Amino acid sequence: MDFKQLHHQNKPLLICNVWNTHSAQQAQELGFQAIGTSSAAIANSLGYQDGEDMTFAELCFIVERLAKSVSIPISVDIESGYSRNAQDILSNINKLIELGVSGINIEDSIVQNGKRTLLPADEFTDILRDVKKGLKNSDNSLFINVRTDPFLLGASRPLETTIERIHKYEKACIDGIFVPCAVILNDIKQLVSSTSLPINLLAMPDMANFEMLGNIGIKRLSMGNWLYDKLNRSYVDSLKCIQKEGTFSELFT
Repeated sequence: MDFKQLHHQNKPLLICNVWNTHSAQQAQELGFQAIGTSSAAIANSLGYQDGEDMTFAELCFIVERLAKSVSIPISVDIESGYSRNAQDILSNINKLIELGVSGINIEDSIVQNGKRTLLPADEFTDILRDVKKGLKNSDNSLFINVRTDPFLLGASRPLETTIERIHKYEKACIDGIFVPCAVILNDIKQLVSSTSLPINLLAMPDMANFEMLGNIGIKRLSMGNWLYDKLNRSYVDSLKCIQKEGTFSELFT
C-alpha cells in the first residue's frame, strides 16, 4: 500500500513524528506505517526556533539520514516551503523527492519577527497550484498535505475561515488537509463534511480517541512536537533528580 492509499483506510493513519534516525528506526520497529518529520523538534534539536529558522540544507541533511535508515514512507514538514516563490518551493520539493520522501506538509502561515501570521489564502492557493503543476511532469505520487492554521492562531471564526481556505486549496488539486488545534467534535465533523480530501488532526490534550475520530471520518493523526517535548521534560526531571539526590541511581531505575 503506497502513502496515498494509507490515507483511505478504515482507521486513521497514525503518523509518528520524528527528529532523528534513532526515533525513526524505533517507530518503524514498533510497526508504524509511516513517519513524518516535526519541524519544531528538528529545529530545536539543532538549536533553532521553529519557523524556517534553520536552513533548508540542514533539513535536507536530516531527511537524507532518515531516508537511509528506514523503509517506511516519510512525510517531510517543509513549513511554508522555505520561500514565498512557487518556483523556489518547487525546487525544494524536488530535492526532497530525490532523497526519497513520499509526502510533504506545507503550511499557510509564516513566522516573521517571532510572530506567526496567515498568508493570504488566494496567494497561497496560487503557490500550491504552480507547485502542483510543476510536479505533474515529474512526480505525481507525492502526497501534498496542506496545513491551514486558523484554529492554531485563534482566528475569530476559525471553523468558517478554515473551510473557506480548504475550498480554495482544493482547486489546486492537493491531496490532504491538516488542521492543527481543532478538537471540538462538531467542528471536526463539519471539516470532514466540507471536503472529500482526507483530514489530518494534531494531537491535543482534549482530543477524542482514535476510534471516535475514525468513526467521524478523520483519516490521519499526527503527534507534532509533543513527543519530543515530553522526552525533553523527562530529561530535565532526571537531571534535577541527580543534582538533588547526589547519586546516579535515577539513571538505572
